[in-house]
Amino acid sequence: MRQQSGDASLLRRLNSAAILRILREHEVATLSELARAARVSRPTAEVIVEDLIAEGWAEECAEEQGDRQRGRPAKRFRFRASSGHVVGVGVGGSTLRAMVCDLGGTIVAAHHVPNYAMPAGERLDAIVELVADVAGRAGTAVADLAAVGVGTTGVVDGAGRVVKSVVLPGWTGVDLQGELGRRLPAPVLVENDMRLAVLAEHWRGTARGHSDVVYLFTGNRLGIGLLIGGRPHRGAHAASGEIGRQAGDQWQAFRHLADFAMAAEPGELRTHRQAADFALARAEEGDAGAAEAVRAFATHLGAGLLTLVNPLDPELVVIGGSLSRAGDLLVEPIREFLDDRCLYPPKVVASTLGSESITLGAIRWALNHADQTLFT
Repeated sequence: MRQQSGDASLLRRLNSAAILRILREHEVATLSELARAARVSRPTAEVIVEDLIAEGWAEECAEEQGDRQRGRPAKRFRFRASSGHVVGVGVGGSTLRAMVCDLGGTIVAAHHVPNYAMPAGERLDAIVELVADVAGRAGTAVADLAAVGVGTTGVVDGAGRVVKSVVLPGWTGVDLQGELGRRLPAPVLVENDMRLAVLAEHWRGTARGHSDVVYLFTGNRLGIGLLIGGRPHRGAHAASGEIGRQAGDQWQAFRHLADFAMAAEPGELRTHRQAADFALARAEEGDAGAAEAVRAFATHLGAGLLTLVNPLDPELVVIGGSLSRAGDLLVEPIREFLDDRCLYPPKVVASTLGSESITLGAIRWALNHADQTLFT
């Protein structure tokens, strides 16, 4: 009898998970639709839905205007997205960003703080404080979060350890997932920022509906994210996101913009990012010299992308990062370069997510974990 009871309990949990998953995947559903999709009887579906409502996972939809005119309508139910939340964190070279979203993917709070050249321990504390801050803004406690996803610059292994970082001082060797897991009372998942950026583009960016994508991050640095067969590509040593960090290549690409900025205002010393912002602003105002420098920069990026595009044969190239706001100023020269040199030229588009792509990818990573926990 004990075994039979255990079997019945397991079956009930499996049926509950199935119905919850169906509610999550559909906007609304009736009891009959749930029973049919889950392959259970209608009375069983009704009992499970009542339990899910009591536990806060589901809710009955209000009657729509006009329902009463059609007689007594069937009750409709939906997944209660606000029943849980996740946090996504982006650890960049100059900024720490965090967002909170409900289990339906709706962003309910966001915040960011500077990420200066602090020791690793202080940066860990800053991340913990930011997670607590943004969770509080969403009206939830850290302990109640379904998961915290973190995207960081650097080579990140399968255990969430930063194997190598050339951007953040003291970050190499940090067991980021383990350290944050000890500091935060919620499941923590850590991944490379470029892999999460291309995941975000596939989720709610310009790469939706595409399975093979090359993502180029442009900002304070250059980086690459690869989506192959609908999944972010890690590589043999989990270093695929660092393709854009080849020695000397960053300077060679940005020197067109730096040279223009220095010629335009010889007394000003600018970083690569500052030179890019300066040249792009001038180009948008119609400065021919700036437009020529931006075109040379974009063509250089196209030459770098060619070494990936020809052998990988992607459907799409997404230009992301903060410089993607330049739109066609960057996209058109890259598209022309690839059109002239590729057997099957991919479509080239600018990201609409900008600097939020990494944080959104971290949210999607955390939601994937929450889904696995809910439905298995």
